[in-house]
Amino acid sequence: MKRMFWILLCLLLVGCSVFAFKNSRASTETPDYLVTRTDGAFELRVYPALRLAKTGMASDMDGSFMRLFGYITGKNERSESIAMTTPVIIDRKAGEGSMSFIVPKATLDKGVPQPKSEQVRIDDLAAGTFAVHRFKGTSRGKDEKAALEALKAWCQAQKIEVQGDPLFAYYDPPWTPAFMCRNEVLLRVKP
Repeated sequence: MKRMFWILLCLLLVGCSVFAFKNSRASTETPDYLVTRTDGAFELRVYPALRLAKTGMASDMDGSFMRLFGYITGKNERSESIAMTTPVIIDRKAGEGSMSFIVPKATLDKGVPQPKSEQVRIDDLAAGTFAVHRFKGTSRGKDEKAALEALKAWCQAQKIEVQGDPLFAYYDPPWTPAFMCRNEVLLRVKP
């Protein structure tokens, strides 16, 4: 009986480990970028142009994630499943915020299917250099605000001119403990 208990416990632990890995950022495609400067939690990165599936977002609980999830699980012109990528990109611009998924390379290679929903559109994020600050915590208010203020202060101290609105990048599934999350705030650097 004891032996059966230990076998079942080992199988459960292996199963949980496999599930966690398959549903973690380690197994999910992320965009390539070139780091040109590192200073603690701050970096300057050069990103290529990115193709995005994008939807409007008035608040964190407005269904924007599920609209995008619907698109990648088949609510598109080819009824095709598209791999999830990281990070999820959030633009909190007042009145016209958005949430975006990055289209994976395999889908780009064969052509990006158009969404069936009028609330989801295909868009581009132009290539460029971004100042980036990595932070822990959640996508709720104070953690984002503190990270953005720290990035702005760093850019000012480094005499880096930025332009446009900040973008927030979230790499982890929602069940990840806040202290383990990889989150980033990005500001486009003026050429």
